[in-house]
Amino acid sequence: MLCAGKGTRMRSEKAKVLHPILGKPLCFYPLMRALELGASPVVPVVGHQAGEVERSVRDLFAAAPLRFALQKEQRGTADAVRSAEEALKDFKGRVLILYGDVPLVRRETLAALATAHEQGGGVLSLVSTRLEDPTGYGRVIREGGLVKRIVEHKDCSPEERLVRECNAGIYLVDSSFLWAALANIKSTNAQGEFYLTDLVEMAASQGPVPAIEADFNETAGVNDRVELAARAKDLQLRINAWHMRNGVSLADPATTYIEEGVTIGPDTEIAPGVSLSGATVVGRQVTIGQGCVLHASSVADGTTLKPYTVLEEARVGERCILGPFSRLRPGTDLAEEVHLGNFVETKKARLGRGTKANHLAYLGDAKIGSGVNIGAGTITCNYDGVNKHVTELGDGVFIGSDSQLVAPVKVGDGAYVGAGTTVTKDVPSGSLAVSRSPQVNKEGWVERNKARLKKSAESGPAKSDKVSAG
Repeated sequence: MLCAGKGTRMRSEKAKVLHPILGKPLCFYPLMRALELGASPVVPVVGHQAGEVERSVRDLFAAAPLRFALQKEQRGTADAVRSAEEALKDFKGRVLILYGDVPLVRRETLAALATAHEQGGGVLSLVSTRLEDPTGYGRVIREGGLVKRIVEHKDCSPEERLVRECNAGIYLVDSSFLWAALANIKSTNAQGEFYLTDLVEMAASQGPVPAIEADFNETAGVNDRVELAARAKDLQLRINAWHMRNGVSLADPATTYIEEGVTIGPDTEIAPGVSLSGATVVGRQVTIGQGCVLHASSVADGTTLKPYTVLEEARVGERCILGPFSRLRPGTDLAEEVHLGNFVETKKARLGRGTKANHLAYLGDAKIGSGVNIGAGTITCNYDGVNKHVTELGDGVFIGSDSQLVAPVKVGDGAYVGAGTTVTKDVPSGSLAVSRSPQVNKEGWVERNKARLKKSAESGPAKSDKVSAG
């Protein structure tokens, strides 16, 4: 996997293969396809920002059979592949050569290449593509229908430039041929580089060179941010189409963002502007309203997310109703049939079955039982400026509106907390906690106040307000 290039046209200090596309580095996708095909070991050839690229790949594929190779100087694609020889010195078999900036390559295409190689009986097979305007691409030159060589655009004759079959840069090569052939490649070309494409002519001299044809979009690389965005759009539409063919309804696929690796059950309905990222798992018959954002979260069957609900590293049980404008932060764990309404925020909170907080509440560092009713304006005061503390509410608790629960504190099963109460000590089961000041009614106060104001206005400003004539 060639990942050594700087990517000058990206106009970035970041290595090209690390630029994100649908939430993952560009190189993730071809690496994943190779691993899905069963490639082992996988050797990313790194160069520019080698340390950063290696760390990123290891983080993405911690359990994968990875070996890294370093291309010290950027001297062409053949030199890059040759840099991997030491990493593969004990490997005998077929070597798949891919680029780290080709995110749309399909596993099916690579599998077809492997089949063609087995059936062809040669030492090298390749992927080609056809273009209406092949300017800038290496041409696949055939004689009598057989692939004989690849000629880079700058080295093409006028006749060769008329050829529309182009090299996609993906090869499957027998290792017994590869390393010896690479040692014989020269840099006598227009760019003074060691071309990997020279392998094709050497292979053709020994036998057939099968070429399978793929769509250009599948084999297209990324050279700048415009192409990065274009590849991301194509990849997104492909992912969305896959989900729709598997029973998921997307009201507007063009505005729905779903990363690779997200799982969605059938009969789920997703409105426009939804974003599903990370290791998100959505169950069956879930309704996700417009503008919802889910990251690394799970949502069980039959749940409804109303518009603009945000979930981050949260778990939601079956048949819950959330939103609109609910926010579930990391560590939130909801049992079945929980209701969280508009402007309710949770963090490290476990809520039992059937518990409801329908509006304007903050529940952080909380253990909340089943069948609890939490009134508007309720907050758990979980932070004392140094440490976080836990609030515990038993089953069937009722929390009146505008209450503050100052942690650490426990409210027992079936207890009531009156509206406007600040709870600073534990409430026993079945008790009523009220901490508001006694109410005082002053009868006739409104009329007396009106009369006072009227008399004050008629008498004019007080002496202290008059301007002195002296």
